[in-house]
Amino acid sequence: MRTGLSKDLIARVLGGAPKWTIAELEEKYPPRDLGRQGLGPAEQGRMVTRFGPSPTGMFHTGNLYPTIVSKKLAQQSGGVFYLRIEDTDTKREVPGAVDVVVSSLAKFGLNVDEGMVGDNKEVGEYGPYTQSARKDIYNAVAAELLATGRAYPCFLSPEEMDEIRGMQSAKGLPTGIYGSFARDRDLSEDDILARLDAGKAPSIRLYSTGDPSRRIFCKEGIRGSMALPENNDDIVVIKSGDGLPTYHFAMLCDDHFMRTTHIVRDASYLSSLSLHVQMFNMMGWAPPVFIHNSTIDILDAETGNRRKLSKRKDRMAAVANLWADGWAPEPVLEYVFNLIVSGYEDAKTKNAGLTIWEYPVNIKKLPASGALFDIKKLEWWAKEFIAGLDESKYEITDRVMEWAKEYSPEWYARIKDNREYLHRVLDIERDNPKRIRKDFVTWKQTLEEVAYFFDDLFVKSDAEINKDVLRGFLSPYDSKDLKDLWWEKIVAIAEKLGLKNGDVAMALRIALTGRENAPDLYSVMQVMGEERVRERIEACLK
Repeated sequence: MRTGLSKDLIARVLGGAPKWTIAELEEKYPPRDLGRQGLGPAEQGRMVTRFGPSPTGMFHTGNLYPTIVSKKLAQQSGGVFYLRIEDTDTKREVPGAVDVVVSSLAKFGLNVDEGMVGDNKEVGEYGPYTQSARKDIYNAVAAELLATGRAYPCFLSPEEMDEIRGMQSAKGLPTGIYGSFARDRDLSEDDILARLDAGKAPSIRLYSTGDPSRRIFCKEGIRGSMALPENNDDIVVIKSGDGLPTYHFAMLCDDHFMRTTHIVRDASYLSSLSLHVQMFNMMGWAPPVFIHNSTIDILDAETGNRRKLSKRKDRMAAVANLWADGWAPEPVLEYVFNLIVSGYEDAKTKNAGLTIWEYPVNIKKLPASGALFDIKKLEWWAKEFIAGLDESKYEITDRVMEWAKEYSPEWYARIKDNREYLHRVLDIERDNPKRIRKDFVTWKQTLEEVAYFFDDLFVKSDAEINKDVLRGFLSPYDSKDLKDLWWEKIVAIAEKLGLKNGDVAMALRIALTGRENAPDLYSVMQVMGEERVRERIEACLK
């Protein structure tokens, strides 16, 4: 067994003595009560899951997949879902990214039980929930590894590591610091002191005892037991520049001391599963269950080939764009959930009031291959959702106005003092629950769909309109007429001019809306009011 470093040397390497011991951390963050509550599958207790975004960019639509699964597993087992901000990549951090994550989770209804809740506030007893504030925890674990010979200080410069990688690539070898390439893994304390005295700042590397020719057995939630090559790479656990942990090491420490039981993450992390299990085993800690979800794919518009949803190529990839384009969060959430649980759509069709929170997720039935993102299918979910809103309570109107206030100042200026008129416009053809209109997809598109009701946006059609129809309608027109009498007048005009009833209605529809397709014509006229109807028809006659 290797001999570790002395306490004094560990303090020099870490830039100070560790604040806690491992035993003290175990007491500070004790195991959670995960007894069976009868709320989840019979063989499972309460689950502790997390969403751990890095604030280095936008909140990705692809993030929804593992986040929904994580939230559902915690919710249906009576467990805990927490938000952990993984901000150790300080060079790439984007200002405001954390606020976007927190607000997006709230909009989707993916509320956290612990962690960041906005305005730099945290809730929960297992924090801090921001990795940059957990440096003392990482140092304590690193000190334990250094003291027991399971880690070592490494003084390789970036240039030296580039040279090693180039040499390995030229020989067709795996890149990394391992075996004979791990130059500093057996330095004596005197050698380490000499380098420290010379002002060299070390990184701390794992002293790996793995052998790729051997297999380590890892339990994966969807795929079951997997035999993977052991890791032999002496990965960095603490970086030399800022003393912050790498992703792998922070995950190890945080998921243990936050007592995470299930980790849902992208399938691209399968390649690091053996490393992560190895690290938990090195510490003598029980690893959580790792669940690697399928990617969200899309058909490339140019090639027609299937590829992963891309934040560079696909506008839908950024959740911020979803909000700006006026998508309601509820149908987006349900659509992505249906990619995860294929039976949800059928259940929803049979019970319109069903929500994802009442439909269980079974880990072993989660798809292992990529799910295809279909914008037309998302539009269907959105139409169904908006059709189910109760406009008698102004549920569409208020959501539209809320969107316009934040994302479209021009539209908001137009409708902010016309809430009642907008309500009457959006309420057309919603009186029959069996035949509710389903042409609204997003809040932005909804406003564009009804733009002709607003005089400054009305565009006259270039289509040829029978002016005899318009003249014949204006004379007896009375907005107080009930629908039956109104229609009798339409029929009378058709008979007099030798036209079909539909031709008369189409001429009026085009004159009033500028479109051949519009909702019920009588309702349109009632909402527009007699003055506006007469003005538009007279404008066509001129």
